[in-house]
Amino acid sequence: MVTKNQIKLIKSLHQKKYRKTHQLFIAEGVKVIKELLSSDFALEHLYYCEDIDFGIEKSKQTKVSKEDIKKMSALITTPNCLAVFHCAKERNVSFDHLVLALDDIRDPGNLGTIIRLCDWFGIEHLLCSQETVDVYNPKVVQATMGSITRVNIVYGDLLQLLKDRGEDTPVYGTFMDGDNIYTEKLGSKGVIVMGNEANGISSEIEAIVTQRMSIPRFGNLQLTESLNVATAASIILSEFKRTTI
Repeated sequence: MVTKNQIKLIKSLHQKKYRKTHQLFIAEGVKVIKELLSSDFALEHLYYCEDIDFGIEKSKQTKVSKEDIKKMSALITTPNCLAVFHCAKERNVSFDHLVLALDDIRDPGNLGTIIRLCDWFGIEHLLCSQETVDVYNPKVVQATMGSITRVNIVYGDLLQLLKDRGEDTPVYGTFMDGDNIYTEKLGSKGVIVMGNEANGISSEIEAIVTQRMSIPRFGNLQLTESLNVATAASIILSEFKRTTI
């Protein structure tokens, strides 16, 4: 049986300030929970309304009603299970290979998709500005579909993080007026910066970019204003990997 206080705590984890205070976050649905259970993330407790074998000790799980799950859930469609995990400790960042950096990405779906792209293309480290949406936002966790367990996601002063990269590490910035990514020489090492959905890369980050890049438009009318940031990230990461393997 789940108590009212437990439900209250779990509902509070929908908000960033309480996730930060308790160092806990929620994950929903069988696939995401199983991915987290098979990783280094530590389980606090699992709640379920349908019998599913997660392979965990009985003391760490509680069967509850569908109504209780609905009260705790952050999703529109109520899942059949919900788990509370401890937030991971950030690891150091290595600049020996390609690193992706996000300058003020605000949409949870975009961040979740970008984390999945990092996992797909073998990008081990993702740098995020302090203004970027919280990786433990329930919508982000859900959108990663488990890839959150395989990417080191580090938040901080993005400008300082980039300054600490080392002088031999290029910074690739994505701009509407940058050089054509399909004709530029791309390296297997460096930091690729993706900017805010509405405003792009901030001026302070732009100042330390060493190579400006863009994805050219091929439509006859050339009227499309911009690409979704996650879509742009997929194209750019694909091109970097294609030309450096």
